[in-house]
Amino acid sequence: ATVGRRSSAIAAMSSTARASHALCARTCRFLSGRTASRPSSSSASLKGARAAAAAERAGGSPAHRGPGRRGWQWRAVRARLDVAVRPDTYRQELDVKIERARSHFAAAPAPAPTPEVPHPKPLDEIHLPPTEVHESARSNFRMRAEFRVWHDGDRSYLAMFDSDDPKTPIEVPSFPMGSEKINELMPAFIEEIGRSEVIRRKLFQVNFLTTMKGDALISMLYHKPVKTDEWEREAEEMRQRLGVSIIGRSRKQKVVLGNDYVMEEIEVDGRVLTYKQLEGGFTQPNAGISAKMLEWARSAAVSDAVSDAVGEAPAPARRSDDLLELYCGNGNFTIAMAPVFRAVLATEVSKVSVAAARLNADANGAGNVAFARLSSEELTLALDAGKRFSRLDDVPPLESYDLRTVLVDPPRAGMGEEVSEFVSRFDRIVYISCNPETLAADVRTLRDTHEVARFAAFDQFPYTPHLECGALLIAKGR
Repeated sequence: ATVGRRSSAIAAMSSTARASHALCARTCRFLSGRTASRPSSSSASLKGARAAAAAERAGGSPAHRGPGRRGWQWRAVRARLDVAVRPDTYRQELDVKIERARSHFAAAPAPAPTPEVPHPKPLDEIHLPPTEVHESARSNFRMRAEFRVWHDGDRSYLAMFDSDDPKTPIEVPSFPMGSEKINELMPAFIEEIGRSEVIRRKLFQVNFLTTMKGDALISMLYHKPVKTDEWEREAEEMRQRLGVSIIGRSRKQKVVLGNDYVMEEIEVDGRVLTYKQLEGGFTQPNAGISAKMLEWARSAAVSDAVSDAVGEAPAPARRSDDLLELYCGNGNFTIAMAPVFRAVLATEVSKVSVAAARLNADANGAGNVAFARLSSEELTLALDAGKRFSRLDDVPPLESYDLRTVLVDPPRAGMGEEVSEFVSRFDRIVYISCNPETLAADVRTLRDTHEVARFAAFDQFPYTPHLECGALLIAKGR
């Protein structure tokens, strides 16, 4: 509803929906053109409204009209609490995020000097192809969520906090962004802890981890020891009633009732892939978008052309060369990419992630994959200087690989200059990014050797300022 129709819309809501709406209203304005620096007007331009609303949802000052090329500019903003979904304005909000992501590749004046770069140069424009847009489901897209458990006398409820008032809990009776399973479990969980003072006492946080097929794990965090016969007995009864796995955590204690993982199934190019997702480990929160990212990466590995039907076309043909993957995590991309290449060498620094990746490779019959617990710098030494690492003992000889394609999925800081220089030797770079700004910086580092052939946007986090991107870079003059 627009601002002008908000009162009548709220009146028609259920009590649960009104609570969610009130929570949203405290922290953001709707996409209506009404901002702190602009009058409310139905004739306000939609683009200006998009910019203002998106910036305000991120917190701090709104976007402002200015001398920028498109009539508005972005200010640094701060994230705030917002759990509402807005299907009617979903695509408009996504378009704002895509435009902002692409703006990082535009020409810009030289940044301010720093001790590391005392004489920075202006930023030249990087040509981008049209964006391949991958939309999320409008609601129930998050497979995991965490809440504080707040106690008010005999009553307990799930809560979040507004960054403007971080000491005041805001009750969250439902979570429209969360999966259907999370929303099913939220009231049932509150009812369960109300039955047992043993379960309820000193409980301060709960985490939900779910899958698209309905598997679920609940982690409960305590300010008291959980390894007691009484707690385990009552928690087991609760687990049986809810039909989930339960983990109790307190200082230096962890009690697992059921499993400490969930099994996710994701269909990629017509094939169902199985992933073991560990409690406390990293997983993609939006499973639907994760499937689209995997299909796009497979397509980008073999095709320079933009596909209008990624996921509907036949699975990519198998290449005759090999893939190097950096930052492989639990093997999310590794498993999907394995059928496209003769062999895959995947690297990751986390011992826990490498162990999970090996389990996922075995579960999916990915026999052509080898995992190495190495940093990018160590891999460079192994490939270029022949340095031996004991962690490579179970990996085929590096000289046996024909590595022409590299897939990178770095943290928000991006690859940086050293890793960018390393990957510049590859004909094909498939880059998955959770930060368009550092993606643009890395692409600029590679501009002398590579050009962007494909560019994709994946709305992993709808209704927030965050956007994941994919870029295919191909070597010039290959």
